[in-house]
Amino acid sequence: MKELRSTVGSAFDVPVERLEGVGPERGKLLRKLGISTVGDLLFHFPHRYEDRSQLTPLAQLAPGELVTCWGTIAGVEELRPRANLTILKVLLTDGTDQAWAVWFNQAYLKRSFTVGAKLIVYGRVSMRRWEKTITVEDYEKFSSSENTAFSQGIVPVYPLTKGISKKVMRRIMSKAIKEYMAKIPDTLPNVIRDHYKLPATGEALKQIHCPGSIQQAERARKSLAYEELLLWQLRLYGEKTQWEQREGIPHLIKGSLTMNYIRQLPFPLTQAQKRVLTEIFNDMEQSTPMARLLQGDVGSGKTVIAVLSLLRTIENGYQGALMVPTEILAEQHYLKIKEQMAGLGVETALLTSSLTREEKERISANLKNGTIKLIIGTHALIQTQVQFADLGLVVIDEQHRFGVSQRAELLAKGLGKPDLLIMTATPIPRTLALTFYGDLDYSVIDQLPPGRLPVVTRYVPERDRQKAYDFIKELLRQGQQAYVVCPLVEDSDKIEAEAATQLFQELQQGAFASFRLGLVYGRMPSQEKELIMEQFRQGDIHVLVATTVIEVGVDVPNANIILINGCERFGLAQLHQLRGRVGRGSAKSYCLLMGRLKSKEARARIKAMLAQNDGFALAEEDLKLRGPGDFFGVRQHGMPQFKAADLLRDGQILQLAQKDARRIAQRRDKPEFRQLWELAQQRFAEFSP
Repeated sequence: MKELRSTVGSAFDVPVERLEGVGPERGKLLRKLGISTVGDLLFHFPHRYEDRSQLTPLAQLAPGELVTCWGTIAGVEELRPRANLTILKVLLTDGTDQAWAVWFNQAYLKRSFTVGAKLIVYGRVSMRRWEKTITVEDYEKFSSSENTAFSQGIVPVYPLTKGISKKVMRRIMSKAIKEYMAKIPDTLPNVIRDHYKLPATGEALKQIHCPGSIQQAERARKSLAYEELLLWQLRLYGEKTQWEQREGIPHLIKGSLTMNYIRQLPFPLTQAQKRVLTEIFNDMEQSTPMARLLQGDVGSGKTVIAVLSLLRTIENGYQGALMVPTEILAEQHYLKIKEQMAGLGVETALLTSSLTREEKERISANLKNGTIKLIIGTHALIQTQVQFADLGLVVIDEQHRFGVSQRAELLAKGLGKPDLLIMTATPIPRTLALTFYGDLDYSVIDQLPPGRLPVVTRYVPERDRQKAYDFIKELLRQGQQAYVVCPLVEDSDKIEAEAATQLFQELQQGAFASFRLGLVYGRMPSQEKELIMEQFRQGDIHVLVATTVIEVGVDVPNANIILINGCERFGLAQLHQLRGRVGRGSAKSYCLLMGRLKSKEARARIKAMLAQNDGFALAEEDLKLRGPGDFFGVRQHGMPQFKAADLLRDGQILQLAQKDARRIAQRRDKPEFRQLWELAQQRFAEFSP
């Protein structure tokens, strides 16, 4: 998937190799940073700044400080205290005192320094054997007759790749700014820019790369962030406008299916479920298609809402489709829902890629003639041969597991008319929801069913593995069941399957030899996987060894303990989803996180898991730890990677951009807004939400 193109105007499509000092070889290196054009380069922003606005006299150096200072070179020494270590020392004097500038393992620089030359250095001060020492992070030869890339002001520090140094990047950026800054067209119309007193696009870019102060750089970044988010919100409104112009299905009939389904439930709906159901039914009654996102934490009862929504379309004479990301989840939904639908007289079917050709053809024929009213399936639902008699509602579970085009392909099978309900058990912070799903209306089930006990979560160091096994065996003897999750292996499905198989054999022959074990992983044949899962549901298997294939939706109320191996390898959202496999019955449940917490980030994730059971609170923490791009994996999700906007810090800017986009969308017939509207649709054309 292509990244967000940040160029603005034809001048920015100029290949970066044409810049003086770049050329073919450096061009290849810059491409590793996502820089192919001059526009990409100018939108390659500093990730931090160093304040070198004040030169510190050598007499005032204090240990531990980061300083910028200058001096005349009074001597050069090269030391080799041991193998594989060279120390280059340059003695500087400025008339107030003297200090040694030091480089480690950079002896090649020695020929660059001559006694009597002037040098500016930036680095951290320390005292070594009564000597003042500056461990150099950056330096530049100083000449009052030349403008140097290294300044005494606010110096940008850019993300780099091997072969492109800090000074080279600043020099290339300086060339681009001088040559192209005056050619940058303004993005925003004057009416908006004047209202918020924002700098022109070109001026904002200049202030980011050559700021007079760090405060000025941040103001410029916020200005460009507003431009970026406004254009994206306008793109979302463009999608929403197209959606609302379609002819929808007014689901006006209130038949007996939904009421009979509610009566057969073994529990009453929560107030949150009732509120959300009202929002969905109100949408479904409109003549424009529904497009709604339903959020709810693990175990909040989203599936019940989905089934009720599907029954509403069925009692109005249409078909419903539920698409889920894994075969295990599809099979589980099917087994549970089919049993419920049997008493209501609703023909239900399961469609996955592992079915035989004959089974697929039979299901396709019955979908096309309208016999099947409710279909549950995986990506198999979007295959060309699958056709519906009259599709009225599409429900997509865990939308972020699918590509954006797959949602459109399934909707297209209803000739553009079906309502759309997207569900996720991955709690999404509000700023991300506005950004990634701004074209959808928004519902949240923020209440768990009564009587649901929080899962007791504990961290278990690897050295205490046997204690964890003993605890699990104690619960197994009491008639309970357990999950043991294999460590995450990201490189290969084959390697992951081998790791799971190895763990299964170790446990079967060792710690759990007296219990019945089962094994499931992604590459396992579907029929075998389904058989193992059914045996586990029935209690014939005591311990299920699994990969993350069980992460979403697997519901076995008697499984009350989960051991997650290599917990440091998982993200917070994934750990929370895995923890959600237990605590689904009335008994006290446990989640044991086992691993080796060597990194600061891993310790922070596990600390959050131990402190929080609430998925939305964990989502906020996950966003802080991983950042918005990794939270969703935007490269796979089909969303832009913003250059200026920081969704962790720019929530207020995002809300302002959304409000302004709504107003502009309503007034896009005005020339100044029409141009902005068209720019947004063009800029983000490849990102169809």
